[in-house]
Amino acid sequence: MYQDQELTIRPILENDLERLWELIYKDEQPEWKKWDAPYYPHKAMPYDQFIKSNQDWIGDDSYWVIEVDGIVRGIVSYYWEHEPSKWLEMGIVLHEAGSWGNGIGTRALKLWINHLFNTMPLVRVGFTTWSGNERMIRVGEKLGMQMEARLRKVRLYEGQYYDSIRMGMLREEWEAFNH
Repeated sequence: MYQDQELTIRPILENDLERLWELIYKDEQPEWKKWDAPYYPHKAMPYDQFIKSNQDWIGDDSYWVIEVDGIVRGIVSYYWEHEPSKWLEMGIVLHEAGSWGNGIGTRALKLWINHLFNTMPLVRVGFTTWSGNERMIRVGEKLGMQMEARLRKVRLYEGQYYDSIRMGMLREEWEAFNH
């Protein structure tokens, strides 16, 4: 668990599951999906179907919840792009529009990056987003990340092409940026 004032990131507990279902799978077209890879389909899921997968969430260190004032507002995550070379990509989703634009995502991702560098022998951390998600690109910039790749016009959303954006940071850059 890591904290920054009223904000906490921590592993998922069983009593978080209903809230996670509400945030992620209750609605067919949730607002957050317009920003989180909207070019991939999203499927709502009944709670009884979601709860069958509860062991996929509990105890999985690659997903943690973001809690603000004791209320789960989203998740941070990571996945291995290529584990043998320690190439890890991370992500964040704040599932409620009221949580956007006030620094929560930047603060949560900073805690998550600290956790990842503190607990794994990583050389680099990064994330992939799309040029339509300017807030996410700004979060990366505020955390000292560099734009490492821009694949032009590879994401089609609502009839318009967008770029795929990769941002990242090396361990030594993170240490220098935070000291």
